Amino acid sequence: MRKLLNQELNRKTVEEFQISEKFPIVVVLDNVRSLHNVGSVFRTGDAFLVSEILLCGITGKPPHAEIHKTALGATETVRWQHFEKTEYAIQYLREKQFKIFCLEQAEQSTFLQNFEPQKAEKYAFVFGHEIRGVDQQIINLSDGCIEIPQFGTKHSFNLSVSAGILLWDYYAKMDKFGASVK
Repeated sequence: MRKLLNQELNRKTVEEFQISEKFPIVVVLDNVRSLHNVGSVFRTGDAFLVSEILLCGITGKPPHAEIHKTALGATETVRWQHFEKTEYAIQYLREKQFKIFCLEQAEQSTFLQNFEPQKAEKYAFVFGHEIRGVDQQIINLSDGCIEIPQFGTKHSFNLSVSAGILLWDYYAKMDKFGASVK
């Protein structure tokens, strides 16, 4: 077994990425304070060809050195918008007929393993502030909450880890990997 070189990975160029068809997924960051988390979500969004990232409220936005540090150029590939309030982003998504799910521990949340996305639907996943989570008002405006089960002493995963887990699970369930995975 030999580790592959970067040029052997057959990744898209920035130009190829920009013209490629994106998956009907939008990531919403609701008042995320960590610029490292923002950058990491951009990098994950690039890896999974998300349509767009919506940065809301106090969430930092590019260009910023701390975002760039973890995004590693993904702010140049993934489309993004900033909304003064997360409610405005939700309204924007509703107008485009997205199903909106918050990643949050809530009454009647659906455990990730039980979440069954439908192929005909477009999805937006909302990730919240690292300490306070997704604002209750945004939960009230959503179609539901998804919860990642945990078994240790901590109350939550890091936001960027949660985004990676949820997006990977979505793609696996939607069989988006298909021929692209060996």
